[in-house]
Formats: sequence, structure tokens, C-alpha cells
Amino acid sequence: MKKSIFVMVLVMFGLAVQTQAQKLLSEGTIQYDVSVQTGTNNPKMADVFDGATALVLIKGSHSRSELKSAIGSSITIYDSRTGNGVIMREFGAQKLLIRMNRQNWIDRNKKYDGIVFSKTGETKKIAGYNCEQAIGKLADGSSFTVFYTTEIRVENRDYDAQFKNLPGVPLEFESTVSNIKVRYTASRVSFDPVPIQRFEIPTSGYREMTYEEGMKSNN
Repeated sequence: MKKSIFVMVLVMFGLAVQTQAQKLLSEGTIQYDVSVQTGTNNPKMADVFDGATALVLIKGSHSRSELKSAIGSSITIYDSRTGNGVIMREFGAQKLLIRMNRQNWIDRNKKYDGIVFSKTGETKKIAGYNCEQAIGKLADGSSFTVFYTTEIRVENRDYDAQFKNLPGVPLEFESTVSNIKVRYTASRVSFDPVPIQRFEIPTSGYREMTYEEGMKSNN
């Protein structure tokens, strides 16, 4: 009986230490460097992504994801509490704003339904955090690698549907865009406050489109 109580105390102590060591990212920024791994024979297409940067900003239920490259930028703002968001794209003089509701958000991310992550046992340190590697396998059979840390916990799990079921915060991962494999590697994680203005939706300066119109233009 005493042995069982002792073991239980040890387990509870271990969980308490793990929780205390974990940093809570309820508000802050993750900055990623973007590099091209494989893909097109057209060097100009590779140059589009080389040197690009990506930002993820979180403030409570608000999230903002930015990708800025040599030819333009794409920004997604989403409020998981209301289910409303927008996609803003700027390429040269063209500035588009696509509105989304909760169902649109679900539709946009449906390819990540049923995603399964499997650990590989490989580890490395990224941006000062210990990370584990996992393979993410999608329902369509495709897969990608990701390094994640359990030393940070994001309060808003809806900020990125791709990693909603990942047991940690992604600090390096792969993505395929137009047959080009791109790698995102975190260079900085900040817990500094993010101004609420970063999550405000512009009321002018963009040509507005519905979600359905935006999806048709992509095709």
C-alpha cells in the first residue's frame, strides 16, 4: 500500500515538473525562415521562395499567419471564437481580400482531417528548444516531416489546422507548393505582447471576394 502511494506521488510530481517547465504561448510570435528543398527546374520559381519569411502571431483566440516572398505576400487572419477570418493576398498592384466563416475555414482545411503523426526517434534543437521529429500522414496518402517541441504549449490549438493534433509546437516542417518542397524553420519564438491591431481586418484598399469566388480564382 505504501509502495503504491509512493509511486503515485512520484508520477504526480513528474507531471507537475513537466507542466512548470512548459512555456504557455497564449500570446506571442513564431518567426520562420523559408528555404527551397526540391522541386522545379525553373530557378526563378525557386527564387520566389528562397529568402522568404513566415510569421505566426497569436493573441488569445486570434491568429495571424504571414508569408512574405520576393513576389508578394499572403496573410491569413482567423478568430477561433467567432469563426470569422480573411485571406489577404498582395502580388504587385493586385490586393485581394477573401472572407471566411467557420464552415469556410473547415472546408479550407479538410485535407488535414484524420492526419496521423508518428514519431521517428530523431531529435534536434531549434531556436533554443529541444524538438522531436514526426512524420505526418494525410488521408490522401501524402506525408511530410515536422520537428516539434513539447517545451511550449499553445493555448489556441485552432491557429493552424495542420498541427491541431500534433503533441507540441511545430518549429520546423515541410510544405509542397506547385511541386516545390519548401522548409520552414523557426528562427525566433517571442512571448512579447502582440497589438490587437495586427488582427484587425482592413476596410479598404483591397478588392473583396467571397470564399467561393476566391477558391474559383485559385483553380
